[in-house]
Amino acid sequence: MFSIILNKKSNKSSNVVGLNERNVNLIYPNNPKKYYPLADDKVLTKEILHKNNIPCAKTFGVIEYNSDIKKTWQSCNSNNALAIKPANGCGGGGIKILKKDKNGDWFSSGKKISDREIFQHMASIIMGFFSLGSHDRVLIEECIEPHPFFHEIYPEGVPDFRIITLNNTPLMSMLRMPTNKSDGKANLHQNGVGIGVDMKEGRLLDVYDGKKYSNHHPDSTFLVNGAPIPYWKEILEISIATAKAFPLNYLGIDVVIDKVKGPQIMEINVRPGLGIQLVNKMGLKGAIQQAI
Repeated sequence: MFSIILNKKSNKSSNVVGLNERNVNLIYPNNPKKYYPLADDKVLTKEILHKNNIPCAKTFGVIEYNSDIKKTWQSCNSNNALAIKPANGCGGGGIKILKKDKNGDWFSSGKKISDREIFQHMASIIMGFFSLGSHDRVLIEECIEPHPFFHEIYPEGVPDFRIITLNNTPLMSMLRMPTNKSDGKANLHQNGVGIGVDMKEGRLLDVYDGKKYSNHHPDSTFLVNGAPIPYWKEILEISIATAKAFPLNYLGIDVVIDKVKGPQIMEINVRPGLGIQLVNKMGLKGAIQQAI
């Protein structure tokens, strides 16, 4: 597979992989369509991660029908922080982070939220509001508390590392971070920023906001370029373990660093975006060459 991707002359422009080439040479030959649900459905993904003892957020509950909402919520309500997600959502849509205050009231995005509003949100997930209209399931899981390293760069939201793997080999990575404009989301297409990663040294590179490069986050003065990434060796190790656990050979693996538990797998993607090349100022073919 490496030879198929590297069948052109090695120069900067030809090193970049476009959408069609990604589909034809990376996705279709490596990711059998029958296994897509293992990545697209977060519940199925979590089952495989748990089975293989790969670090990830603890699953507190899965809700498939409206009639199960109240009962499942009662079993999860003793926790002080929760993440509610659509199993088949994408781009961060439908994710709600809940945290209790000292009085036991739930808050989401800084606003108090009632049980009724939480139930309504769960019902919306089940009805498919965040999964293109198809019936979906609610995933209730442990809430990740970001490592203090991220707070120095930008204190809000949950940043994650996107790592591209091919044949169980990490090729390229970026740190995705929220901004004041992204409403806590780290996704690039939702006004988050990408920060390049030096794979060998485990250090951050420049920040890319979709238009220009900088050495700091747009809402912070902390100098990012050159900052060492905590747990970098462990991040690569669990990324490789995750790639080996799935019958999918080309993946985008999202990793978060919890302040207590360290690196955790957030989710996997069978169709990872190509913006990571812009963030790192390098094409995927160049990354494959370096990996070889």
